[in-house]
Amino acid sequence: QQSTLGLWEEGCTATAMAASAGGRISLPGAATNAAGGADAGEGDSGALQVAEALRTIALKNPCAHCGKQGALKRCSICKQVWYCGAECQKAGWRRHKKRCAPPLSINEICAKVLAAHTAGKWRGVLEWEVRMEELMEGQPDAACNGILSWFFIAHLRGSLSTGSPQHALSAASLGSRRVDLLGKMERFRDQGEEMCSLADRLFTAGKRQESVWWLERARKVAEAHGFFSVECRACLGLGDESVEDGRHEQGVDLLRNALAASSLSEDEDTWELPVLRSLINALFQTDAIEELEPLVLRHREAVKEESAREGSLEPDGIESFIFSARLHEAHGEPEEAARDVRALLDLLRQNQAAVQDQPFAYQELLGNASSYLEILDPEHGDEELIESVAAELAKLRR
Repeated sequence: QQSTLGLWEEGCTATAMAASAGGRISLPGAATNAAGGADAGEGDSGALQVAEALRTIALKNPCAHCGKQGALKRCSICKQVWYCGAECQKAGWRRHKKRCAPPLSINEICAKVLAAHTAGKWRGVLEWEVRMEELMEGQPDAACNGILSWFFIAHLRGSLSTGSPQHALSAASLGSRRVDLLGKMERFRDQGEEMCSLADRLFTAGKRQESVWWLERARKVAEAHGFFSVECRACLGLGDESVEDGRHEQGVDLLRNALAASSLSEDEDTWELPVLRSLINALFQTDAIEELEPLVLRHREAVKEESAREGSLEPDGIESFIFSARLHEAHGEPEEAARDVRALLDLLRQNQAAVQDQPFAYQELLGNASSYLEILDPEHGDEELIESVAAELAKLRR
């Protein structure tokens, strides 16, 4: 230890200079061979390793104050930042002292990450993502899966809150690792669910081809093991992708399969509402009015059950009014369509807090609602309603 400390204190400058010049590092006790290289003598291998470590440090570590590469003095408290010397450390202390603290143990970091995850503070979780590999080192597969899920869910929340595709890509990367772990643990149902979540994140990030690939894999897992909830999610994703790609007939067939699977699902929390939403929107594009009517009624009833169970407004609660208005409009019934839009706008006004909490989830619905404002005729005494709701929608969309 004393030898290492001596080399650290006295050889740092020479090591940095040699490293920056790309030259050899000459150490005491190292014999020189005929080719000009250095042969490590007995007991010198440790010194050579230290010298190589110093060379790496010299090339990589910037000074936290001036930014110059090759900083060799580390903060003795937090061990996280480097300085050229005492002068830079003193000059940078005012800024550094706000976050300078002794390094935490793995158990302490786990406790902080878990607390942030439980509280839904996704930014608090992601502050520790740089230590994720340390948290997982030496842990059993089940624990590693749990740790990955903390950061996966944090990126999902970040994606919903900010709309950033980078969060979606990060979630997809973590999801891929979880898929492998779950397969290794033979938790195939969870593996299929994770594949579907991974496909959602990739689709959000614009990676459509990769998203379809994962959905096809999830469907195969579901069919092999009889997991109807996974089959429902996979067919839903593939159906949406087909419709968006212009293959309406194929998309509608996949969505019908998803609806059938949702009825057989083993989950209490089924995917019936999302499937109904996608199928109804797809059928509106094909003008299949006869098939639409029972589906719109089924969607309205499912929304009522969901609202009674959750006790709050959900996006589907708004969309049920839009579906009803579109159906009345297709039947040539403008007065009934206007009645549905009035009910929708009143619902939006009464639940502004819920809409503001999930702006990205409601963005498309607000756009649809705006397009139906023209159904209301100002001559029927709705001019004030139109103006007030239009202003509120514009504010929410901003």
